This record gives sequence, structure tokens and C-alpha cells, in this order.
Amino acid sequence: MLTNYENLSNKAKVYLYPSSRKFYPNELEELQEKMKKFVSNWTEYSTSFKIEYNRFLLFFITEDAKITTELMDKLIAFILELEVTYKLTLLDKVNVCFKQGKYVQYQEMKRFRELIKKKSISKKTVVFNNLIQTKYEFINDWELPITESWLSYLIK
Repeated sequence: MLTNYENLSNKAKVYLYPSSRKFYPNELEELQEKMKKFVSNWTEYSTSFKIEYNRFLLFFITEDAKITTELMDKLIAFILELEVTYKLTLLDKVNVCFKQGKYVQYQEMKRFRELIKKKSISKKTVVFNNLIQTKYEFINDWELPITESWLSYLIK
């Protein structure tokens, strides 16, 4: 059941999918409609969605929802469908998204390490924590300086 994101508590669960590329402006309206339709029919629990930076797909579901295998299968099937439709990757959370100026970049971990060695990535670089699990974490811990993230071990 689709609800307004603002109406979900900070304990609402979140499922985040970083895209290997930005969604193009001509894709966004269609993508939002697909996400709205999916979330409306996904479950009887209160749910919402967001698209951030034209790159991250976020699905929120009330904290009291029983997350069943069937529910997750529906979500993964939808994400796989989007990957095919838009010719991109959404299920690889090991790759790194980070801010470079006003732009959000997506790099494979190997390439990201190379950027650190070349000093293209600094201690102040903001990275996205794709392991968040709640709306509260989305609000407070999603965008962090690399030194405060799980990637801090890469910066010496």
C-alpha cells in the first residue's frame, strides 16, 4: 500500500539499489510510474519509494512488516526487470558510489582503490553507505565522509 514517505517512522525498513549509471531525464517519469505501480501492489503494508540523485532507488516499508521470502522475491524480480529495461546494474552493492564535486560517481571497488592511490579520493570524499537498513539510517548515515564509513580502512 503506497503511502507518503514522510508518514513512515524512522524505524521503517529501507532497501537501497545503487544504479551503475544515472537515469536519464527521459527515463525518470516512466521509472517513477513503474515504482509507484510496484509499491502500490507489493504488499498490504505501508510502503513508499524515492529516487535520489537520479541514481539510487529506495524502497521503504513500515517497521512492523513481515518480510517474507515471497515479498523479497517480488522486489528482486522487479529490480531485475528494471536492470533489463534500462540496461544497467542495480544489484551490485559492493561497488562504490561517491560524490565528486556536485556529481555522484559509481566505480568498481578495484577502480576506487586506484583512485585512492592516485589521491583522487581524499579523507573528505563523501561516500554512500549502501548497507543502511532503516529510514533513520538513510537520513543520518547514508552520505558520510569516507573516514566515517565502512571504507575508512582504505584511507591511510
